[in-house]
Amino acid sequence: MRPEIPIEPKPGWNRRHLLGLEELSADEITLILDTARSFKEVSTRDIKKVPALRGKVIVNMFVEPSTRTKTSFSLAAKRLSADTVDFSPSTSSLSKGETLKDTARNIEAMGVDIVIVRHWAPGVPLMLSNVLKASIINAGDGAHEHPTQGLLDIFTIRELKGRIRGLKVVILGDITHSRVARSNIWGLTKLGAHVTVCGPATLVPPFIEDLGVKVSHNVDEAIADADVINLLRIQMERQKANLFPSVREYSRIFGIDGERMKRTRKDVLIMHPGPINRGVEIAPDVADGEQSVILKQVTNGLAVRMAVLFLVAGVKELEGEERA
Repeated sequence: MRPEIPIEPKPGWNRRHLLGLEELSADEITLILDTARSFKEVSTRDIKKVPALRGKVIVNMFVEPSTRTKTSFSLAAKRLSADTVDFSPSTSSLSKGETLKDTARNIEAMGVDIVIVRHWAPGVPLMLSNVLKASIINAGDGAHEHPTQGLLDIFTIRELKGRIRGLKVVILGDITHSRVARSNIWGLTKLGAHVTVCGPATLVPPFIEDLGVKVSHNVDEAIADADVINLLRIQMERQKANLFPSVREYSRIFGIDGERMKRTRKDVLIMHPGPINRGVEIAPDVADGEQSVILKQVTNGLAVRMAVLFLVAGVKELEGEERA
């Protein structure tokens, strides 16, 4: 019989919220990755559940559409034995003119411990962390950050490559509008990876090099010696102008297909946070090929989100004991 996992704060972790990877230290990021590694084993059991968060109430407040992240967080909470509630903006008081702040405070008043929030506006998770007593986990805020996606990407790289330090990682695509790119950049550079961002000049933000990355607009040069290629879709919904001639032109110049893969390292990892636009940034044979780890990312996302929920809940538990 396997020992159960108690709710106890981990040494080195004292944060009530996870708002982004920019604010985390390398040691804190590593602690999340190590905790996730211990939780990944839970998903291989016949009974995929531990009572670590029994009695806790977790709300998925997704004001923006999501499939993978929302489902992953819901499953992560349930595997930790928490009670979960899904929030639908279209059927909530938001549709009647209530502010998000008032809606969140009313939900919290029902005894909620953790609010997982996704919103189209950058800074919403930070705002909620300042007005709620519940822990806030950022599941993506505009083009700012998507910390758990960054963490699961880094977890997958470390699991398959055995390290992060010294690896060459290329993030290719719509950098300007990508919260995933920013979280990956913060996390990877803090752990010692060499990061290059690549895409059309109109989709790479100015001053991105200030974050410690290289910039390239030549795909073949960027990917030639890459250990990891993380592909991003073009986020049409965030663009306010036509930033490239056509989708066909983008695919021809910046897309990764089988022919282009012949010019990469044989052990390169192909990653994508989803949703995939097949035939645009990635060809079907590459998305489904041997070097693709896209589905491994999804599997690892569950363990990473279990770890994040567990860590912030442990701090909440400690604070509750101190108040008592």
